[in-house]
Amino acid sequence: MTDWQNQYATGQTPWDRGAPAPALLNYLTTHPVTGRVLVPGCGTGQDVKALAQAGAAEVTGLDLAPLAVERAQQFLADTPHTQVLLGDLFTVCHTPSLAGQFDLVWEHTCYCAIPPGRREDYVSAVAAALKPGGHLLGVFFLNPWDEHEDQTQGPPFGTSLDELRQMMETRFRLVEAWHPDVAYPGREGREWCGRFEKKD
Repeated sequence: MTDWQNQYATGQTPWDRGAPAPALLNYLTTHPVTGRVLVPGCGTGQDVKALAQAGAAEVTGLDLAPLAVERAQQFLADTPHTQVLLGDLFTVCHTPSLAGQFDLVWEHTCYCAIPPGRREDYVSAVAAALKPGGHLLGVFFLNPWDEHEDQTQGPPFGTSLDELRQMMETRFRLVEAWHPDVAYPGREGREWCGRFEKKD
């Protein structure tokens, strides 16, 4: 298991680009966000801020690493309607304080960071956090490897589009899907976006 706290302590955070996910910003230009939003694996809070500024009633960030939470809290100190919690997605989403509390979950670099063997747990946790009819919206990093790299190693861990859809369909219905027009440098053509509705 990756020691995320140590990654932040030693500055080994290549996923933190210091700006919100380009695909999210692009989506928000045409899609209003309302209600309560959860951002698992929020890191330093860039996406949390973008969602709050886009009109969400409340945005809750969640991360495993105390340093990430501390930095996100500092970054968001002047951003209303935001909070950042320390906790394990697999556990806290099933607790009364978070279960069934959210209209939307925003996914970005959390799914690809967890070992593939725990992806069913991820789907279960996200579904637990959502209200009936809530949505999972995400930009998924399908292919994080260069040709010379060992594709079995991670994080990040890649996935195929078929595998991703099959994993999600146990608890979600795909509403819309697209390939993003914008991405962080180096991720062009490697990402896929989807919006899923929680099944009854």
